[in-house]
Amino acid sequence: MSEAYWQSVMQSGMDVPADRGLDECTVELVEMLGHPNPRTREDLAYPLLTTWITRGVYDQLLSGLGDGIAPGLRYGLGHDGDVSVMRRSYSALMLAEIIGRDNNEHLMSSESVLDWGDRATAWYVREQDQRGWVPEMGWANAIAHGADLLAALARSRHFGRLELTVLLDVIADRVLTPTSYIWRHGEDDRLAYAVMTLLHRNELDPVIVEPWLARLGQGIKPPQTRGHLEAEWPSPGVRNASSFLRALHLQLALGVQGRDDLRADAELFAEQPAHRADLILAVLDQIRAEQPWLYRPTTRARPLG
Repeated sequence: MSEAYWQSVMQSGMDVPADRGLDECTVELVEMLGHPNPRTREDLAYPLLTTWITRGVYDQLLSGLGDGIAPGLRYGLGHDGDVSVMRRSYSALMLAEIIGRDNNEHLMSSESVLDWGDRATAWYVREQDQRGWVPEMGWANAIAHGADLLAALARSRHFGRLELTVLLDVIADRVLTPTSYIWRHGEDDRLAYAVMTLLHRNELDPVIVEPWLARLGQGIKPPQTRGHLEAEWPSPGVRNASSFLRALHLQLALGVQGRDDLRADAELFAEQPAHRADLILAVLDQIRAEQPWLYRPTTRARPLG
């Protein structure tokens, strides 16, 4: 159907059209998630699908909807700089909405959600296209949208300690993977928030989290050399990892809140995560290791003479 048709649906209350079946509408809207025109993708397909999910239109079909969207994570995977990233990125964002609906309403079995988790993590560590805003095409933002998907999985009752540990490792893999892209659109904050969601589950002890932080810290330590370096330092990937650790430190120190549209978030984020004080110090140790002369308490100056 034409863009004008979907515009009329938007303007008439965003109800499922009476003149077309839900299956037909869904197939077309899912295809539109990969469209290069942001008006088609961001202003029509995404809001219509998410509104229908929120209204319960898909409640009896949620597993099938997710199974239909999940293959989009592999669409063009490995490509960098072309339009295929839109399909992958917005498939991730849609899966986050579907899992969020299950988190609210408890509609699905573990099998479906665990399968999507496997697909999500396999995609996320292999995504090459880390562009945020793309001129004329709008938001690609695969890193940020993937972080939102991991945060949705982290909230899921189907994910226990083992699965949450896997998510933590996937985030480290993503952060430490070399790239030529510098995160400039809040990707570090969104990934840090995904980690905070994991920590608020209170399933991951410091014996798991602190070695994970040390691994990240190793990735940002400057080379032990003087004089000329053969390559830029910090590299874009190292800069991203450093920004991520600082974002995580700030969120641990200040705290975060849940989403108003997710009912369980009020309880999940009601208290600070367990071992918060120890984790703040552990993150700070890694940040200090990057620049040993910074981020230290002020030393008392000795009087002259």
